[in-house]
Amino acid sequence: MSNVPDDRKYTDSHEWLRLEQDGTVTVGVTHYAQESLGDLVFVETPQVGRRLKAGEACAVVESVKAASDTYAPIAGEVVEANSRLAEEPERINSSPYEEGWIMRIQPDDASDIEHLLDPEDYEQLLAEAK
Repeated sequence: MSNVPDDRKYTDSHEWLRLEQDGTVTVGVTHYAQESLGDLVFVETPQVGRRLKAGEACAVVESVKAASDTYAPIAGEVVEANSRLAEEPERINSSPYEEGWIMRIQPDDASDIEHLLDPEDYEQLLAEAK
C-alpha cells in the first residue's frame, strides 16, 4: 500500500497523526478514509481550545455520499484547526497527508502515541478489510 506514509501513526478508525518538532500532533484522515467517502463537500473542524478525550468524535467530514465523524486519536487540547478546509474541503481528497490535515493537538501525554498503529499495522488492517 503506497498510500500509507511511514512517518506517522494510525488509528483503526482511519485517522493519522504525526508528532511535530514543537511537541504538537497534527491529525487528519487517511487516504483510505477520504477515498471511501468520495468527494468532500464540507468539513467541520473542532474549536481551538477544545479539550479532547482519546476516541472522542471531534470533527465531521461530509461528502456527496455520507457524513462521517473524525475521532481524536489521543487526549489533548486543540491548538490549531485547518481553517482552509471551510472553503476548500476537497484539500482532504487531493492531499490527505499534507494540506488536508484537520487539526493540531497539544497532547496530554505524548507517550499515548506509542499505542497507536504503526504504518505496517495499518497496512495489515487495510489488507484484512478487503
